[in-house]
Amino acid sequence: MNKIYLDNQATTQLDPTVLDAMMPYLTHKFGNAASRSHAFGWEAEEAVDIAREQVADLIEASPQEIIFTSGATESINLALKGSAHSNTTNKHIITYETEHKAVLDICDFLQNSGFEVTYLSIKKDGLIDLDVLKKAIREDTFLISVLHANNEIGVIQPIAEIGKICKTHNIIFHVDAAQSVGKIPIDVEKLNIHLLSLSAHKIYGPKGCGALYIRRKNPRIEIDAIIHGGGHEKGFRSGTLAVHNIVGLGKACEISQQFMDEESTRLASLRDKLLNGLESEIPNLIINGNMTHRLAGNLNVSFPSAKSDSIMMSMRDIALSSGSACTSASIQPSHVLKALGLTKEQSHASIRFGIGRFNTETEIKYTIQKVVNTVNRIRKVAV
Repeated sequence: MNKIYLDNQATTQLDPTVLDAMMPYLTHKFGNAASRSHAFGWEAEEAVDIAREQVADLIEASPQEIIFTSGATESINLALKGSAHSNTTNKHIITYETEHKAVLDICDFLQNSGFEVTYLSIKKDGLIDLDVLKKAIREDTFLISVLHANNEIGVIQPIAEIGKICKTHNIIFHVDAAQSVGKIPIDVEKLNIHLLSLSAHKIYGPKGCGALYIRRKNPRIEIDAIIHGGGHEKGFRSGTLAVHNIVGLGKACEISQQFMDEESTRLASLRDKLLNGLESEIPNLIINGNMTHRLAGNLNVSFPSAKSDSIMMSMRDIALSSGSACTSASIQPSHVLKALGLTKEQSHASIRFGIGRFNTETEIKYTIQKVVNTVNRIRKVAV
């Protein structure tokens, strides 16, 4: 058995079809999309326009509402800092303790810049409490930022209900959709989303490319740019466009939209086979997060009396993680698992399985046997 990649929440393999679409713009179609005086520039600009439509179609937006960035982290910076800096009166932001570090670190930055941030807790299954959210809203609340699907436990939040709350109170609603876009249906109009961040490399596209949706009407969202110099992307994000990456993002969105239902069904089947196989052979296994409202390809479980780093070190042929790639070097327990109420020991015994487009049933069967043997061996030694 060759090496098995089961860390698809961290990043995904570039889809060969996406690579094929990108290659011309890495070779002979090398024009600058901002060059309006010759065919090379027109060719690049047309490719960017097509990609903008492909991204917009995936989330039911208008192409004019899509701004290309270097990834979800930059998109989140533009969304949160941009909306904060354009706000001259209200200073209160609401978010959650289990957000991605991109959101948490930006909120910490904004707190040091004169804004107030309320960090709400979640329920034991990873879902938010809408009543708690409503009570946290103040007269000066201008922004609520929510992670659509958690990057560690895969739990999907009730975005439609949150959108209605934001609409009622005239609050800007930002959704971090890095994990959810292309995997579950998103309609920014129906969900009352004002700002939405996404990344190409989470949906089998290239690293270094993402997008931010900025609503243009009902209401029109005003944000300040955070990168200046040239006025690219309608002035929101200056800098020469990485046409090849943008083409890749567009193609990845097109593929995800075309095969979303089929892929979700297949991944859920593989995920359930993995869970059933582990539960049948490993006593006291703990499932972290709600299993009903969850991304199809995500499984996060704890193996009491078997540390996750020992498990992973014993299975070098299977790529797994104990949490977010952004915090994989940290020895501290996951802030997400801590928020679920797990003890330090349980957190350090947790593994995230990220199943993706290119995983097979044979790989899942092999993984089950390898994990079962490894966990039971480690437990025997620990006794």
